[in-house]
Amino acid sequence: MRCVIARFPFELTKSGVLESMKGIKPEQVMGESVIIGRRHYPVKQVGQVITRQDRRDFSADEVVRAMAKLGFTCRALPEAVPVGILGPLRQASAMLGTPTPV
Repeated sequence: MRCVIARFPFELTKSGVLESMKGIKPEQVMGESVIIGRRHYPVKQVGQVITRQDRRDFSADEVVRAMAKLGFTCRALPEAVPVGILGPLRQASAMLGTPTPV
């Protein structure tokens, strides 16, 4: 499949990406990730390996689009719950109050 990353055309195949990432140790995922095989790789690491370009030369969105078209699963980092906001269970518990000793 032909895709453009950082204004350069690349002919990518699923098997080619699998071969390129073989033996590459995944870095810690801090944002979007791609599942290749059974490993979660940061999108920018995958882009750097398959394009041989510096990570600053392309966006994560370009790589996510290309990997999704090839059939890889791409995931965003789940958003953390802000500190002052309670989840539904804790909010219901807070509304009931604390038990009073008898």
